[in-house]
Amino acid sequence: MSESIFRKDGTAQGVAKQRLIESLAEPEERIINDPYADRFVLGASFIKFMGHKLNVWLGQKVVPGFHEHLISRTRFIDDLVKASAAGGVEQYVILGAGYDSRAHRLELPSSLRIFEVDQPEVQSRKRSKLPKELTNSENITYVAVDFTHQSLTEQLMGSGFDQSKSTVFTLEGVSQYITKEAFRSTIKEVATLTQKASSIFFISYVSELLDNDPEACFGKGYPNAEKRAKLITYGSAKAGEPWISFYSAEEIESVLSQNGYSVKENVTLKDLNSRYFAPVGRGLAENQLLPLEHFVISESQK
Repeated sequence: MSESIFRKDGTAQGVAKQRLIESLAEPEERIINDPYADRFVLGASFIKFMGHKLNVWLGQKVVPGFHEHLISRTRFIDDLVKASAAGGVEQYVILGAGYDSRAHRLELPSSLRIFEVDQPEVQSRKRSKLPKELTNSENITYVAVDFTHQSLTEQLMGSGFDQSKSTVFTLEGVSQYITKEAFRSTIKEVATLTQKASSIFFISYVSELLDNDPEACFGKGYPNAEKRAKLITYGSAKAGEPWISFYSAEEIESVLSQNGYSVKENVTLKDLNSRYFAPVGRGLAENQLLPLEHFVISESQK
């Protein structure tokens, strides 16, 4: 693979901020809890002072549903990883791990081998910020990959990845930042890595509607959809990580199928709103829904 699928850490910090905000909610109301997120967020003390409700309220004023979108993505993957581990999956590979601490904050079995893959500089900063003693630390292998001259396959294999063991892969919030060629190359490489055993692959992608019809991409009655779409993409570009690739469901299903994967679930915030937020009294109205990114679970066809 010639192009890095992992870039700088600007958006990783932004997502960590949303995990911090969610972790400030009352235990019976929060969707996820990340006790380490504050270590990667500038101004974390002020965010804590403001509290959960004020932070979420301010976020709704800027881009309604954006906080819930990111948190539902995190929870959806959390649920997938926990269910996979409980079902006997033996390895977990986090592609573009960023500043999430899923490997530590979830109650995962000690038998699950975890590989965190990311750029050397991002990984180094992450490890320097985390406490020395952490749950599951002995099960985690950090795989630093510089894709300008290193191979994902070679680095994983050199770090102890076992091709004969069942594996769950997650590629969270990455596809929009890389070329479609690099995205397809990543899927192909994962498929080749797992030819000898079953695998589950989570990917997220941004709907092509965001690029050509924002009104249709957002929930019915969503305020100033086109303006909010431009605000989202502008903010990412200003962080040094512009969105360059958008997909249709058919395109994603096709590239996965070509590599031996079948789609088992394809959901957005619209689906997860009723699954996660409504049960704790935080359900969003339709005009607050931001289903611009799809969350896909696929399984190898073995």
